[in-house]
Amino acid sequence: MSNKFIPLSVPNLKGNELNYVTKAVKEEWVSTGGPFVNDFEEKIAQYSKCKGAVSCQNGTSGIHIALKLCGVTNGDEVIVPTLTFIAAVNPVKYLYAEPIFMDCDDSLTLDPDKLEDFCKNECVFENGALINKNTKKIIKALIVVHVFGNMADMEKIMDIANKYNLKVVEDATEAIGTYYISGRYAGKYAGTIGNIGIYSFNGNKIITTGGGGMIISDDEDLLKRAKHLTTQAKSDELYYTHDEIGYNYRMTNLQAALGLAQLEQLEKFIQTKKDNYEFYKNSIKNIKGLKILDFKENIRPNYWFYSLYIDENYSLDKDGVIKYLLSKNVQTRPIWGLINEQLPYKNSISYKIETAKKYINHIVNIPCSSNLDKQDIKYVIECLKTVE
Repeated sequence: MSNKFIPLSVPNLKGNELNYVTKAVKEEWVSTGGPFVNDFEEKIAQYSKCKGAVSCQNGTSGIHIALKLCGVTNGDEVIVPTLTFIAAVNPVKYLYAEPIFMDCDDSLTLDPDKLEDFCKNECVFENGALINKNTKKIIKALIVVHVFGNMADMEKIMDIANKYNLKVVEDATEAIGTYYISGRYAGKYAGTIGNIGIYSFNGNKIITTGGGGMIISDDEDLLKRAKHLTTQAKSDELYYTHDEIGYNYRMTNLQAALGLAQLEQLEKFIQTKKDNYEFYKNSIKNIKGLKILDFKENIRPNYWFYSLYIDENYSLDKDGVIKYLLSKNVQTRPIWGLINEQLPYKNSISYKIETAKKYINHIVNIPCSSNLDKQDIKYVIECLKTVE
C-alpha cells in the first residue's frame, strides 16, 4: 500500500499564481474591482476565440444568468441532460421554470436522436414556439453539458435547436480547451457554438480560481446585459440607480489573478493530461473487464476526467473498485446520481432514460490531476491488476 494519498483531481499551482495574487494584495485590489478581472475576461475570450467574456462567481451563477438572458421565466420548460452534476439543472428552478430530462448517448453527453424524437413526437411547433403537448408549456431553451471534457454532437443539436427555435446554453464547465478539429464547427471551442457558454474554475477543474466562472458569447448585446445583471444591474454607478433585479455575481480580483496564471499554463496541462490518459488507456486495456472510455475522434478534448468502464468480467463492481482503491490510498468517484431520480426532481418529466442508467453502474473516475506523476499512475494501474 502506498503511503502517499493519490487524490482524484487537485489544482496545479506552479506558475505565476503567487506573483499575480501578491500583486493584487499589494495594490489592495482584492474585491470585484481591479485590473485582473478585466484582463482575465479578455484573455479567456481570446483563448476561446469568441467576442467576449463576463466573469461570475461560479459555473452555477453563469448558467443562471445564461438562462435569464435566453428569456426563460416562470412557467417555461428547459430541456436538460440527466447525466450531469445537479448544478447544471438547479438554475432552471431558480427561474421557476421546469426541466425536461434527456438521456445521454455513448459519449455521456446529451443524445441528439432522442432530443429530436422528443421535439418531433411530444411537442408541437406553433408561431415560432416549441410547445409540450402534455403540459401546454413553451420550451424555451436547451442546456447541453460537455461531460468530462468530451463534446456533445453540436452539429445535430444546433440543427434541432434552430429548427424548433430553442436557445442553447452550453455548459462547458468541464471542457475549457476542448474544440472541434473537423466538421462544420472545426476550430470552434466548447462553449462558443450555442447562444451562450459557461466555464467553471472550481478547485477540481483543469484550471482554477478556487471558485469562479465565466460567461462567453459572440453576441455582444448578450454580453453587455450579462455584465449588467452580474453587477447588481446598476444603471448609474455613481448614484446607485438600479433598473432591474441584479445579482452580486462578479468574480474578485484575487480570483482573476489566480485565473490568469492558470490560463497561461492551460495548454501545458492539457498535454500532460493527454499523455497520462494515453498511458492509462494503453496499460488498462490489457486488464480483463476494464477499459478507459474514448473521447470523440473529431475533437481535441481537454482530457479533464478519465472514465474507467468496469464490465462483468472484472472481479469487482463499481462500488467494489471505489472501496478497494480507497483502501489503497487512491481516491476515485462514481458518476453523479441521475438528476431525474433525485428527490427535488422525481416528479419532473424525463424522456426515455436508458443509456445513462447503464453507464452510472459501470463507470468510476480515476486520478487525473495535471500534476500526477507516472509513478502515481503506475501504482493505480498495479492496484487494478492485483485486486485482492
